[in-house]
Amino acid sequence: MTMTLQQVYNSIGADYKGVLERLPSEDFVRRFALKFLDDDSFPNLEKALAEKDAPTAFRAVHTLKGVCQNLGFENLYKPAYDLTEALRGGSLEGSDELFPSVKAEYQKTVDALRAYQAQ
Repeated sequence: MTMTLQQVYNSIGADYKGVLERLPSEDFVRRFALKFLDDDSFPNLEKALAEKDAPTAFRAVHTLKGVCQNLGFENLYKPAYDLTEALRGGSLEGSDELFPSVKAEYQKTVDALRAYQAQ
């Protein structure tokens, strides 16, 4: 069964209607949503947290949060926002508790986009 991009958005808890209000067409949304698969913000975040590099982790999650906001990935934006705020002061405090939800929503999002891309 072929899924539409709107169904992909719905399946992950993203805001398809909102992103269509910001971007000019469904084709534009599709192109940018699929480009998210190549975005290095999440891998950079994961690496920075593993290396206990708070400034790099903050920059990476802040970028991830912005990309998610632009693309309507509300499911990932919310936990990324929480982690951004926790890291804003330059400390890793709270990141161990907040990162797992970012990782889970990221994985759900890229899995759905990869399945959409492969059909």
